[in-house]
Amino acid sequence: MKQLLLVVLASTTIACVSTNATLLNPTPSGRAPIAENQVRIFRTAAQVTGKYEEVALLNSTGESNWTNEQKMMESMRKKAASLGANGVILDDIKEAGAGAKVAAAVFGTGTQRKGRAIAIFVFPDSAAKAP
Repeated sequence: MKQLLLVVLASTTIACVSTNATLLNPTPSGRAPIAENQVRIFRTAAQVTGKYEEVALLNSTGESNWTNEQKMMESMRKKAASLGANGVILDDIKEAGAGAKVAAAVFGTGTQRKGRAIAIFVFPDSAAKAP
């Protein structure tokens, strides 16, 4: 029974994507957290139609075999929402190279998928003017 519990705990831990944030311009009061579904994902800064402020750098990591880009973006969205940011500009999502995957298979270890983004706050008055 203990072994089964350990396997279940290990697989749920491995399957997780973790995202950390480095605040860029901390405000004394901070921003209130918002709902995750209020955070928009942008592929480039040019897609943001309005004035915005950069809130934090986001870095995500997850086991390549157990995660995908969607889970990376969901984790980034969740972290941005907790910071009160209403947007995320994607920077880069990197897959492990072929050599790393072969080495991982030989040694029985995992490879990491890594993603970077910028959490932003789009000011409401400028977003309202956007088409």
